[in-house]
Amino acid sequence: MKVAVISDTHGLLRPEVLEKIMDCELILHGGDINRQDIIDSLKQIAPLIVVRGNNDKEWAEAVPLFESFSIGGVKVYMTHKKKDLPEDLSSYDLIITGHTHKYEYKTIGDQVFLNPGSCGPRKTTQPITMAVLYVEEDGFTVEKIDIPHPDA
Repeated sequence: MKVAVISDTHGLLRPEVLEKIMDCELILHGGDINRQDIIDSLKQIAPLIVVRGNNDKEWAEAVPLFESFSIGGVKVYMTHKKKDLPEDLSSYDLIITGHTHKYEYKTIGDQVFLNPGSCGPRKTTQPITMAVLYVEEDGFTVEKIDIPHPDA
C-alpha cells in the first residue's frame, strides 16, 4: 500500500504535492492544515486521516489532536507536536509528528519516528518535503520526497 504522509500545509496544496499523492491509497496529514477546503480536496484523492495542529483554530475543533490506527498491520500513532506524544509508545511501529517544518526520520529500536516536514508555504530557505510510506506484508519503508522550490 502506498501512503502519502504530509504535514504543515498551512492552507497551501502545491501542485507538485498533489502530483505525488495522486496514486496513493491513503493520505496522512500531521496537522496545521489551516482550512477545511484542504481536507475536502485531500479526501477527493484518497481516504484521509488527519490530526489538528496548533494553527488549526475554531474551524477544526472536531479534528482530533491525535490518531492511533493500523495500516496493513503497521501500528501508527500520529499527533502534531512531539511534546504531545504519550509516554508509552511501545505498542507502535511508526510515530508521526509535524510542527517543526523539518524532515526527520529516526529509528529507536524497532520503532520509526517520522516528521515529513512541511509542504506548505516555505519559510526562508527551508526545504519543502513530504514522505511516502510503503506498507508491505513484511513491514514498511519510508521515502523522503523533496519538492523543488521555484525560487531555488
